[in-house]
Amino acid sequence: MSEEFGQRTLTVPVGWWRPVVTMLRDQGGCQFFDWLSAVDGAGAPSPYPDEPELAGGFRVVCHLAALSPGVGRTAVRHLLVQTHLPRTQPALDSIVGLYAGAAWHERETHEMFGIDFRGGVELETLLLPDAFEGHPLRKEFVLASRVAKPWPGAKEPGESEHDVAADSSPGRRRMRPPGVPDAEQWGPREPGSAAPDPLAHATAGPASGPARPRRARRASPPPETLPEASTDSSPEDPA
Repeated sequence: MSEEFGQRTLTVPVGWWRPVVTMLRDQGGCQFFDWLSAVDGAGAPSPYPDEPELAGGFRVVCHLAALSPGVGRTAVRHLLVQTHLPRTQPALDSIVGLYAGAAWHERETHEMFGIDFRGGVELETLLLPDAFEGHPLRKEFVLASRVAKPWPGAKEPGESEHDVAADSSPGRRRMRPPGVPDAEQWGPREPGSAAPDPLAHATAGPASGPARPRRARRASPPPETLPEASTDSSPEDPA
């Protein structure tokens, strides 16, 4: 048991995957299944020195939750269960029989990473087209957009064939929508200031006509005056 990224994480061997998850459900109180996915560890060393075949393999992660009744409220305990698979023919026992909601997650993980799950539902196509070939979340999968069209920017030196110099690439300022003021003209403007009016672009009429005049500031109403009190303090004649 360890803590990774603020979550309690339990790492188990491949053969203990289903038995450990069964024990966590029946004896550990983890009655709730949240999600299951995988991570491509291409280029990473083996997590176990005595198992070099796991180098560059896959890590399958499952998130479970348990409710712990307390005084006045119910606390939720989270647990990540993970195991490591080799890159060649990765396969794992299914946990659909323990958590029915894991069916879609196992099908998606099979589609995206090519990991087989034994003893579960049929791993039919879930998200990708039927004629799709390959597993798009594997690191060796080449994006079709990179093949059909060169990458427009340079993420790494030498990655792009395009010149990304400022004088040869379109700038953001020239691509702003019509009517949007320049970046230097945004913000409040003091009354009577000689600074450019930020509303001049947005309120401008046709190119041949003048800009729409600014709305005049409405004068504040005069303060309400109370009637003056009478200075005659003599009582009225009862007669």
